[in-house]
Amino acid sequence: MEVCVLGTGYVGLVTGTCLSYLGRNVVCVDIDERKIKMLRDGRSPIYEPGLDQMIHTGLQRGNLRFTTELAGSFKASEIIFIAVGTPPQPSGKADLSYVKTVAQEVGRALDCERRRVIVNKSTVPIGSGNWVEMLVKEGLNENPAYRQKFSSVAGERDSSRTSRRLDGLKPEDIFLIASNPEFLREGSAITDTFYPDRIVIGATNSYAAERLRALYEPIVEQTFIAPASAPRPSGFTAVPVVTTDLASAEMIKYAANAFLATKISFANEIANICERVGADIKEVVRGFGLDSRIGPKFLNAGVGWGGSCFGKDVSALIDIAREYGYEPSLLHSTVEVNRRQRQVAVQKLQEVLKIIKGKTIGLLGLAFKPETDDLRDAPALEIARQLIAMDARVKVYDPIANEVCRQQHPDLKVEYADTALQLAEDCDAIVIVTEWEEFRHLEFKKIGEVMNGKVLIDGRNVVDPDAVEALGFKYRGIGR
Repeated sequence: MEVCVLGTGYVGLVTGTCLSYLGRNVVCVDIDERKIKMLRDGRSPIYEPGLDQMIHTGLQRGNLRFTTELAGSFKASEIIFIAVGTPPQPSGKADLSYVKTVAQEVGRALDCERRRVIVNKSTVPIGSGNWVEMLVKEGLNENPAYRQKFSSVAGERDSSRTSRRLDGLKPEDIFLIASNPEFLREGSAITDTFYPDRIVIGATNSYAAERLRALYEPIVEQTFIAPASAPRPSGFTAVPVVTTDLASAEMIKYAANAFLATKISFANEIANICERVGADIKEVVRGFGLDSRIGPKFLNAGVGWGGSCFGKDVSALIDIAREYGYEPSLLHSTVEVNRRQRQVAVQKLQEVLKIIKGKTIGLLGLAFKPETDDLRDAPALEIARQLIAMDARVKVYDPIANEVCRQQHPDLKVEYADTALQLAEDCDAIVIVTEWEEFRHLEFKKIGEVMNGKVLIDGRNVVDPDAVEALGFKYRGIGR
């Protein structure tokens, strides 16, 4: 099966690469020449465990290509994924300018020789399927191949009764729109692609739904050989497929992310109450998370969620609700709790140190979560800026994201350390901001020996309080 993926951001690159591993012929398109050159060299522009090797495999096999040329890229493709970015605007509304540009360009460039399924993979507001269809039609009306085809059909219809099968050529004879939202977690995106909880297909036409179902058949039936970087979970045999209408498929994506964000904010709300009444959030979560109706996942209290999805998607859903005259109070609270939670680390530093001005604070972790170098909406950046504004000296260390932070935030006045021990030197306090596995097993005895003051703010509750307190640290967790 021939596939074209428009956009080599996180979703597009992972999707295209994994489909090529399944034996599909995939061409990935992007306007960023630097990024395409890297990919042609077998190097991923994003950090994702196992992705570099999988790209290299696809290039070696010859069924994974990267190009900046849109017009000829999907000539042989049966399925075209739109996987460009939809960043948030200041109002919270999703910026769909990239989707608009790509959809119109696709319409202008279709050769009209075969029927294509154009799939929204980007996270888009409800109703975008119909909107993208309109945009592709606009481009199609400017398409010389379509205009010629239409004239040819009309001429044959007028000149010969034997050409009735060509009568009434319509856009849906050339393309169909479908929605196929992604549910990838950064740091485990390959595993999430091959062993998803579900595959959601939104389509109004049975042909479009059937072609997408066929595309994913190796995943649905689990007939592929698992890659070494993403072994198949024990007992994992099949994947549910949810086939629904376009609007429902789009809403499923928003609802999933909004619920997960709400679940984290709920855990943080409970954690803040735990601190005041003397309970331990770790024990509380262990107790109520065993309820099968609740489950233990996404209940880790900390300094709040970040990343490219939760904040953007919750804000977009709030904007969508308002557009239809509904004020989503629960979603507002989810965002507000998360906003407040980012102040907790600084408040705890003030409680212990009293004066922040002139103190040296070390932040362990920059990325918004482990196993990624993504700094979008990362709590660490906000905490660093707060501390700098309070005239503190700030040192940072992340196993992966140091260089990315230097490049993306050259104005951030922090000192970068190459190791956790180097970061600890002369620090009055350390804050664990990202729950990297490395930070769970630090040699705190050595770290304490090079610090000015033994203060540890555990913003992710990843270390044993008793163990570090026995070494002389003043420990403060979240909700403990």
